[in-house]
Amino acid sequence: MSQSLCLNRQCLGLVTRIECTIHPLTGGNGLWTLLCAAGIAGAQPTAIKAQGPFRGLRAAESVLDAIVSNLQKQGYCDSDSPAIWQLHMRAELRKVNANQARFLGGWESRP
Repeated sequence: MSQSLCLNRQCLGLVTRIECTIHPLTGGNGLWTLLCAAGIAGAQPTAIKAQGPFRGLRAAESVLDAIVSNLQKQGYCDSDSPAIWQLHMRAELRKVNANQARFLGGWESRP
């Protein structure tokens, strides 16, 4: 499976869009996070969620596979359109990395 994807669903004349992507966390510790942004196509995302951290890429891909399977059962279809919310998800990734660094920094500094 790809490390990023876009799904769409049309309902009542509106196209709902979900973009998902997997990124490694900073620090080189083998942790990965899954980011998903959702909203109406052509607008700003209304929700951005992060899941993880996951130990290894395969674990994150497994969770992404399960999410995609569930969304497809709800009527979402793969979209060939380019990702439009990458900037929003990069900002969320920076928050996740900052929180992870703060958590690990506090843990490592204790005797």
